Amino acid sequence: MLKIIVTGPESSGKTTLCKALSEHYNLPFTKEFAREYLTDLGKNYLQEDLLKIAVGQLKSEQNTQLLDTDLITIKIWSEYKYGNCDKWILEQIEKQKTEKRFYLLCTPDIPWVADPQRENPISRDELFEIYKTELKRFGHQYIVVKGSDRVKNLLKNLNLLLNL
Repeated sequence: MLKIIVTGPESSGKTTLCKALSEHYNLPFTKEFAREYLTDLGKNYLQEDLLKIAVGQLKSEQNTQLLDTDLITIKIWSEYKYGNCDKWILEQIEKQKTEKRFYLLCTPDIPWVADPQRENPISRDELFEIYKTELKRFGHQYIVVKGSDRVKNLLKNLNLLLNL
C-alpha cells in the first residue's frame, strides 16, 4: 500500500493539504500525533517526550495511506532542538525505507499562523532545506508543494504523478 506523507516545517499548510486530499480521495488521514500528545501533556515537552510521540505516531499510521507528518519530522525536530535523536526513532525510519512512501514537502511560503504548539517562525526556510536533505538521504521520492494555490495545483496534478 502506497503511503502519502505530507511533511514540512511548522505552519507550511500540511494539515490543510491533508484535509483537502482526504476529502478529494475519500481517504482517512492520520493526524499529527504530537498535537494530541502535547495538548494532553499541558506543559513544555522534554526530549524524552519525542520518543513517546514517535511511538504514538507509528501506531496511529498503521493501515492508513495518508499521513500528516511521520517519524522523519520527529527526527528533524529532535536533532534541531536537542542535537540528537533517539536510536529507536532512527531504527524505525530505516525500516520504513522498504515501504512504498511518497512525500509532499510543503514550502513555508505562506504566512506563519501562530499556535501554542508552534515554536520557530524564523527558521522555517532553514528547516525546509533540512527536510529536503533528509528525504534525499533516506531515498524517498517527493515533490515540493508551494504557492498560495498549492491545494488546487496539487489535486490537479497528483493523479498524474502517482498514476492514480
